[in-house]
Amino acid sequence: MKRNPSPGSRPPEALVQIMAQRHGLDISAYEASFLRQARDRRCAETGSQTAEAYGDCLAGSRAEAEAFYQSLHVGYSEFFRNPITFALLEQQVLPALSAATGPARRSELRVWSAGCAAGHEAWSVAILLAELAGTRADPGPFRIIATDISAPALAAARLGVYDQAAVQNVRLKHLRDYFSVAGASYTVAPRLRALVDFSSYDLLDERSVCPPVSLYGDFDLILCCNVLFYYRAEIRQRILDKVCAALAPGGYFVTGEAEREIVARREELRALAPPAAVFQKQKHNHGLPGCHGYEKSKWDRFRPPSLSVPSVSSVVKTL
Repeated sequence: MKRNPSPGSRPPEALVQIMAQRHGLDISAYEASFLRQARDRRCAETGSQTAEAYGDCLAGSRAEAEAFYQSLHVGYSEFFRNPITFALLEQQVLPALSAATGPARRSELRVWSAGCAAGHEAWSVAILLAELAGTRADPGPFRIIATDISAPALAAARLGVYDQAAVQNVRLKHLRDYFSVAGASYTVAPRLRALVDFSSYDLLDERSVCPPVSLYGDFDLILCCNVLFYYRAEIRQRILDKVCAALAPGGYFVTGEAEREIVARREELRALAPPAAVFQKQKHNHGLPGCHGYEKSKWDRFRPPSLSVPSVSSVVKTL
């Protein structure tokens, strides 16, 4: 007797075709195993016993197509999600960048949280920069732009209300200074809200190199964590091309731990303190254009020197 294959055993090409032809939704950029996992979860949710049965369900239901499409936008995060990464940012990267801003120096420190989900990452950087500004006699201005393609994620980020699990890595001092507490909910304080600009932006948009709200890119720090591994290899490189173009020479790029090896292959990015997933862009441009054709070379003299970073073990000891 011939057995029906399990949902996870079939390739996802049929999903791509159904979504495009029946519903006008393009999911071709996603990595095959990620699409299979998403399909298998929806099979369980809809009670579909086989991939074919789920394909029929998907083809005939716009609501299910929307549910499947939204399931591809993974929004899980938490504040200070990777302690080693944020230790490097707090102790080395952000102080160096902050020292390069102010009177007669670079006009502002520019940060982009790409694929910001519900805002945890952007708020975490804002806390560190606000704390850093409080230690300097002449703190330079900074601007944090946070983008995502998911409207529900951006709505949650702008709302700025989180549960206890999301803030488990936040220091008690930071909880007191930057959040208000009501029951089991933690709400971002107004003083922090003024520091982050949330907007919609598609990392796969080939018409631009950076979010339009940023005007010209030239970011000192770009964070794009736990995004790359959801996409096909060629799409990952397109995203990294965009990041490198939007990143100022000498600027820093942060990715997720699981994505470090993907980024490490880029010759224009050097690992700052392996195995942490923090990289610095080399000061030559490799012919990459600036955002919207903006010429970035005039800013090079404001770049901080390359950091001499201690070992990861010495950084961890200070946590």
